[in-house]
Amino acid sequence: MQHDTTTKMACCGNCFGCRRCSDEEARTPEELTILGEIRDEEDEILPRKDYESLDYDRCISEPYVEMLEAMDNKKAKNYEALRWVMVFAIGASVGLLGLFVDYFVRFFTKLKFSLVGYSVEECSEKGCLALSLLELLAFNITFIFIASVLVLIEPLAAGSGIPEIKSYLNGVKIPGIVRLQTFLCKAVGVVFSVAGGLFVGKEGPMIHSGAIVGAGLPQFQSITLKRIQFNFPFFRSDRDKRDFVSAGAAAGVAAAFGAPIGGTLFSLEEGSSFWNQALTWKVLFCSMSATFTLNFFRSGINFNKWGSFQLPGLLNFGEFKCSDGDKKCHLWTAVDLAFFVLMGLAGGLLGALFNCMNKNLAKYRMRHIQPKAKFIRVLESLLVAMVTTVLVFAASMLLGECRDLYSPTGRNTTHSVGADINSTLRQYFCSNKTYNDMATLLFNPQEVAIHQLFHQDGTFSPVTLSVFFLLYFLLACWTYGVSAPSGLFVPSLLCGAAFGRLVANILKVKLGMDVYAGTFALIGAAAFLGGVVRMTISLTVILIESTNEITYGLPIMITLMVAKWTGDLFNKGIYDIHIQLRGVPLLEWETEVELDKLTASDIMEPNLTYVYPHTRVQSLVSILRTTIYHAFPVVTENRPNEQDFMKGNILVSNNIRFKKSSVVSRASEQRRRCQSMKSYPSSELRNVCDERRAAVEPAEEGEDLLQQMLERRHMPYPNLCPDQSPSEEWTMEERFRPLTFHGLILRSQLVNLLMRGVCYSENQPSVTQPRLTYAEMTEDYPRFPDIHDLDLTQLSPRMIVDVTPYMNPCPYAVSPNTRISQVFNLFRTMGLRHLPVVNAVGEIVGIITRHNLTHEFLAAKLRQHYITI
Repeated sequence: MQHDTTTKMACCGNCFGCRRCSDEEARTPEELTILGEIRDEEDEILPRKDYESLDYDRCISEPYVEMLEAMDNKKAKNYEALRWVMVFAIGASVGLLGLFVDYFVRFFTKLKFSLVGYSVEECSEKGCLALSLLELLAFNITFIFIASVLVLIEPLAAGSGIPEIKSYLNGVKIPGIVRLQTFLCKAVGVVFSVAGGLFVGKEGPMIHSGAIVGAGLPQFQSITLKRIQFNFPFFRSDRDKRDFVSAGAAAGVAAAFGAPIGGTLFSLEEGSSFWNQALTWKVLFCSMSATFTLNFFRSGINFNKWGSFQLPGLLNFGEFKCSDGDKKCHLWTAVDLAFFVLMGLAGGLLGALFNCMNKNLAKYRMRHIQPKAKFIRVLESLLVAMVTTVLVFAASMLLGECRDLYSPTGRNTTHSVGADINSTLRQYFCSNKTYNDMATLLFNPQEVAIHQLFHQDGTFSPVTLSVFFLLYFLLACWTYGVSAPSGLFVPSLLCGAAFGRLVANILKVKLGMDVYAGTFALIGAAAFLGGVVRMTISLTVILIESTNEITYGLPIMITLMVAKWTGDLFNKGIYDIHIQLRGVPLLEWETEVELDKLTASDIMEPNLTYVYPHTRVQSLVSILRTTIYHAFPVVTENRPNEQDFMKGNILVSNNIRFKKSSVVSRASEQRRRCQSMKSYPSSELRNVCDERRAAVEPAEEGEDLLQQMLERRHMPYPNLCPDQSPSEEWTMEERFRPLTFHGLILRSQLVNLLMRGVCYSENQPSVTQPRLTYAEMTEDYPRFPDIHDLDLTQLSPRMIVDVTPYMNPCPYAVSPNTRISQVFNLFRTMGLRHLPVVNAVGEIVGIITRHNLTHEFLAAKLRQHYITI
């Protein structure tokens, strides 16, 4: 037994083998309900049940319909115009945020490198380089300490934030992910993380910060700063908030890379599980606004040319262009495509290895670092900063080559670009008229290092490129996941660019090929980044917009596709891995064909906690305080002796009348139409209606045909009153008795009704119940009151609540025989939170949530299905 367990762990722990070994092991039925538990045998983390879905579907309740009826055409246009204003404000705010981050990163980085550089030049002659290393350590450790302390204040500020935002746009509600406190810690922390010398980028945190701006700005309120509260009753729903988060995330990509179209595609490809055509135009406009704002201010501040628009994003790859006099130069040729495919293959393998190593590090942190005291996380961040600083300093001093200075006349540069590149060359540890190629890459801001790799011709030796690649690969893998805001785009680009330049050097020296080294550096960056994050469409457009060279479209796309296909053979992308490690129930784009052997009845939850159209306050309070469900079906029971139940009981009588008024039969619909036809002047129509009514009346002497059918199908359940809440003492027949489905009502809506005293007395008709408007129902969004905050002394337990005006009477529903692919597509495409399963006669038999559609749950149910067969 011990040998089998060891073999299984070795199989599943291998980076490049047995990816689906855990899927081949059958779980027991009890394990199907265990979510969020780490199974030591398979080293597997299952989705957690404490994550809830966003409610993207509109609740078409009576207050919502009244609000629509009160909104004329002019108000609707004003509301749409206000939405566009908010979209522009989000984009402009994200652009200003990018300006803030860029300015202070440049300020602290310039301050650090200027002081350390002066010390290195002085100590190279005096022999006090240890003092220079201590100065560099002091700067970096101080900056990283500040960033780590900010993450201690708000743990969600750690990392890039892209996995969390991707989960949010997929429809998962992650508490605190779009709060103002998270935004402040993220925006300030990433400044010190990048300035502190960690191998991280600021692009990922920019996307997270942009999403927070999109979520908070249209609300005009803050939970962190409770004094920020305006009477702004618009956009109070998960639907509006999720749309603005999509726009904010796209604006973050646009500001980071100067790629508004790429940002729009990023929100569509990586995030949003449900999309509409109107949202596309708004997201693109928001991205354009962010790029325009950032470009305007950066160009004015850096070049003192306001309105010139020369710096579209925080990261700009520069212009790829051959020298004017070199007619034999080509950016790439058809022969190069074969090497690009091989580089994509290598990028996929390297990306899979990177993801596997980082996954194992993340699991180690989850088990041995996060459970300990918080200062341990700070110590880990400081350890990473110290090791990074020492290795960078030692590599520049010991492994860097001193190369001759020259005027850039090669094909890789233009004169203006070459002049800028030469100004960033570092002479550390080298004599006059020479420069240190390793220090040039490591003692410059990361954007400058990217420019060096893309546009400098013949500058770096193969040893320097190999050491630089290895350093960035290992340290970036170790750094991603520490307790500090950190992005992964720029380290991946630098790692891949060094790999591409190394390939170009080999082709030039060993094979004597005449290739454009900058193109190979770009393709290498795309290959490695694609192998790590597994993005295709959006990443292609982002890289094309960053290079401003459309001819790179085909090689970049081919490289990214090959890298993704290769990496997918071994593991998932880095963001999907971290989503899985957090136990987030993410829904993929589609299900496997094999899962269509299951139906909705196989995966639904049959144990329902429900409410009646008219329910006593004591029953509602009992249900809300003893369950954790976020939605409750509104039902009525089917019983043959309803007339006897109605006598002397106003509550039962109201529920039965509501059920009868809700049942639509063909006969009743025909009677309604005939009544309307009697207003016509033609006597023929009146005669036809009279004839049809006479044919229907004999059946009307008894009870309704549908009601008769329901009564014949089910046996009576005596001694059960509709005002009773579900009890553990009920028998199986009592618990699963037939229930006619009328709609869904959310927990937040029920609590809101109780808080506002929306109920009526038993000796009064239900019309005396107070009415709430749509604005009053959504006033407390997104933090609705809790049931435990309810003061029961203000309400009589025998009071009755009529929930029918506030429920959603027409939610999406499926038949028990609906196949899984149809259920999955409906749930994901429409952004649902709850999906009732209703049989052919209108009875609810179960309910489906996000957790019933996760890959792990469906795979386990499929295995159970095979065992049953």
